[in-house]
Amino acid sequence: MSQIMIDDKENILNTYKRFNVVLTKGNGSILVDEDGKEYIDFSSGIGTNIYGVCDKEWIDAVCQQAKKIQHTSNLYYSEPQVKLAKLLCEKTGMKKVFFSNSGAESNECAIKAARKYSYDKYGEGRYEIITLVNSFHGRTIATLSATGQDVFHQYFFPFLEGFKHAFANDIQALDNLINEKTCAIMIETVQGEGGVNPLDASFIKHIEKICNEKDLVFIVDEVQTGNGRCGYLYSYMEYGVHPDIVTTAKGIAGGLPFGAILFGEKTEKVLGYGQHATTFGGNPICAAAAYSVIKRIDDKLLNHVKEMRALVERKLLGNPLVKSISGKGLMIGIEIDESLKAADVVSKGIENGVIMLTAKNKIRLLPPLNIKEADLSKGIDLLIKSMEELK
Repeated sequence: MSQIMIDDKENILNTYKRFNVVLTKGNGSILVDEDGKEYIDFSSGIGTNIYGVCDKEWIDAVCQQAKKIQHTSNLYYSEPQVKLAKLLCEKTGMKKVFFSNSGAESNECAIKAARKYSYDKYGEGRYEIITLVNSFHGRTIATLSATGQDVFHQYFFPFLEGFKHAFANDIQALDNLINEKTCAIMIETVQGEGGVNPLDASFIKHIEKICNEKDLVFIVDEVQTGNGRCGYLYSYMEYGVHPDIVTTAKGIAGGLPFGAILFGEKTEKVLGYGQHATTFGGNPICAAAAYSVIKRIDDKLLNHVKEMRALVERKLLGNPLVKSISGKGLMIGIEIDESLKAADVVSKGIENGVIMLTAKNKIRLLPPLNIKEADLSKGIDLLIKSMEELK
């Protein structure tokens, strides 16, 4: 065990079950540990390093802004924030943006905005938000309460009231939960931590319809699915729907802590002076990094994402150890043979030189969006090798 691992265990709170690897550097989709061993990165920092490691344009944007001013209070105007907000509104058709530091904070803001929208228009008592079973929206008390997984509803009682959970793709079950207290419906188009499960198009479109009919706030959590990950700038765009609030984080700033909440016409005026705030949200360096990321998500990159998805399917579908592939774009869930455990395959993959993730009983892949075809192909070969060695 290296000294870094020893010092980590002695000084950092033990809330992560770390693999015995100290990653020190990398380039693109290749990571290198302290011993010089190379790995193909199919995790991208859990979907954050969407252009891989040491992306030159991202580095230049960060360094140039760091030489100007690293932080300023949100009591003053900030050019990087304004440029990014304008770009996001132009690319999505949304009306206003609020910047946060993370996905959980983005979803907290959405929850507050949805409840205030309803309070302003209908008064007290209309505050319930419907989310889905197997959803994941964050680890704060409110976002844990919104998360539709019992495994997260432990220890930290009492959880926040006002959340109900419907089964995904069950229109009748969803409709049965709507009552005079309902103010919003919040979904992920692909449930990431819940097993990389995509929602049916008809279900997503029904949610938009019912929200319009009953004046509910339609929230789409794009923390993991957004910023090109699923083959569209934001995954909801595939379905032709128009959410009232979109939340995102992870890949938006290419590896820096940053989040955004996009407000549509229905919700753009809900939050006013002093009703929501953050010290670091919209930090100039992070905003400059995010601008360098978002401006490069174009048709060429999105087509590459779809092509690399097709490559993964060609190499894996038909393999006797692979039962199915789920997700969208380069948000990939791999259901493997019952004789194998996803966590064991990930561990074996590290031995063989490929870094992967899990999502419940599936192997989860979130490679850089611009990953080279050769790296992706080699990494899938190492995944197959890892499964075969465990069989």
